[in-house]
Amino acid sequence: MSLSLDATQLDRYSRHIIMDEVGPEGQKRLLDGRALIVGAGGLGAPVIQYLAAAGVGHLGIVDDDVVERSNLQRQVIHADADVGKPKVESAKAFVERLNPDVDVEAYEMRLDPDDVEDVVAGYDVVVDASDNFPTRYMLNDACRIAEVPIAHGAIYKFEGQLTTLSPDGPCYRCLFPEAPEPGTVPDCATTGVLGVLPGTVGCIQATEAVKLLLDDGDPLVGRLLFYDAMDMTFETVPYQRRPDCPVCGEDAVDTVEGIEYTGGCTVGD
Repeated sequence: MSLSLDATQLDRYSRHIIMDEVGPEGQKRLLDGRALIVGAGGLGAPVIQYLAAAGVGHLGIVDDDVVERSNLQRQVIHADADVGKPKVESAKAFVERLNPDVDVEAYEMRLDPDDVEDVVAGYDVVVDASDNFPTRYMLNDACRIAEVPIAHGAIYKFEGQLTTLSPDGPCYRCLFPEAPEPGTVPDCATTGVLGVLPGTVGCIQATEAVKLLLDDGDPLVGRLLFYDAMDMTFETVPYQRRPDCPVCGEDAVDTVEGIEYTGGCTVGD
């Protein structure tokens, strides 16, 4: 790996380079890194913003939605002029304005079992900034098969939860064996969400992604972090791999083909 950084990069990333934990070698790892962000909304916006600013050299962004005015209260990479545009286009334009070192691959699509394994292939880390259970389980399964780590986050009103799913740790199905039945968990459009909440949660996801790319620090593997913005508290709950987990257990599946990501998103039923 060449450590050559030009004068502009030495200036741009100087606060990384002077850190013993990062240095020029670590910054080059970030510039060579490939991160896939699934969702360019409330959580994805700060993730995209900070990974681009940090100099992660290739960002893949997946989203099939368009920017709506009601998004602007929390989705900080989009602006009023972007209303009606695909979120991946708005996000790509934002990154290009922020940091010319970063290449963006835009996937204007909703992931499904036929394409998710192809999309995650070749990425060093995936950030799950999605807003629905089928996508969360599908990403978990595909990334576990591909041995790609995930920085996962979720939000609800004033609360957030985060964990990191590494190839050698427990997976999302170890934590939540089945998804809630559709319609039983209300979304932001129904219950609302504090505008600054996804900023906090998304920044932690971005931090986890950077640590994974640097191969440094202690990620949230086997730990679920709860954040309550109203009480301003953080609580960490440990969890372990389940031997009977269908995705990371003793008889793990080797493809997402045939898994039905509806209802409880269970495997083999």
